Amino acid sequence: MGTASLVIGTQRLQTHLLTGGAEDGAPVLFIHGNVSSSRFWEEILDALPARYRGLAPDLRGFGSSETKPVDATRGLRDFSDDLHSLVEALGLLADGRRLHLVGWSVGGGVAMQYAIDRPAQVASLVLVNPLSPYGFGGTRDTTGTPCWPDFAGSGGGTANPEFVKRLAAGDRSEESNLSPRKIMNAFYVKPPFRPAPEREEVLVSALLSTRVGDENYPGDLAPSDNWPGVAPGTRGMNNAISPKYCNLSGFAQIAPGPDVLWVRGADDQIVSDTSLFDFGYLGRIGAVPGWPGEEVYPPQPMVAQTRAVLDAYRNHGGQHWEEVVADCGHSPHIEKPEAFRRLVFAFLEARAG
Repeated sequence: MGTASLVIGTQRLQTHLLTGGAEDGAPVLFIHGNVSSSRFWEEILDALPARYRGLAPDLRGFGSSETKPVDATRGLRDFSDDLHSLVEALGLLADGRRLHLVGWSVGGGVAMQYAIDRPAQVASLVLVNPLSPYGFGGTRDTTGTPCWPDFAGSGGGTANPEFVKRLAAGDRSEESNLSPRKIMNAFYVKPPFRPAPEREEVLVSALLSTRVGDENYPGDLAPSDNWPGVAPGTRGMNNAISPKYCNLSGFAQIAPGPDVLWVRGADDQIVSDTSLFDFGYLGRIGAVPGWPGEEVYPPQPMVAQTRAVLDAYRNHGGQHWEEVVADCGHSPHIEKPEAFRRLVFAFLEARAG
């Protein structure tokens, strides 16, 4: 059936999206993660059952959508509100329809924020290796307690400067372990998996579509007297996912609550209780000097935090299922597409109506 590329003018921004499936099908929105774009969903859109209409937008500052600043003090609400504006512009809620949301990584957090703000609009929710409900970096336990009062170790200053420099320069090389291509193949997926050559070029282009700067990725920063010396600023993506501003634990209380499928790769190195992108874990293994120790700054228990919030959701009457994909990293839809489609499409079919 193939995918189509559209640009839709909304009240908030010009939004580029890819679409697949039936024009009159039940709407399924696929939300990409940080430093990526809608193109990570192309293969899933191509395989979507005919009864669904798949829509994969580029978030602001990514892909071919309009670039606008991200107000990090709103957490993920700029992205959630953009998504709602697109839903309204396309009339996706006509005739009493509701949305199926599929969010990967940060996109999982955006989907949860959407469901918190507009629960009656959401028919089901698929979280794919989702951002912790307590954001990324700087928290110590399953209730999201900050390691430091200023949330040091999270925000715009946590991105590797060399990676940011190469991203801004459009570097397609493999000359450095911090080139976007090397980062993607080392961490977005579980080595030795590597996309087919033509597909890899598409995905590298998706990474390089990221707008780099204080207003978008990674955002600004504030100095801190606390280890590791940087605290969140107020602008850009990495500040929007700082626990200073991002707290999705309220998801546990929403009503009506959609059924939730949590799909994750067993060997994720990004969203993990031992994440190689988390200062707490990097300090523990000696990769960042000056670590103040386990009692002060332990690794963030990202998976345990998600499970705790979803278990609280179940205790309040919601339903969720956790599926772990073996021998898979951060991107089950890229690494294990057949297993991913089987899980997600069966979940959607059971909730079609």
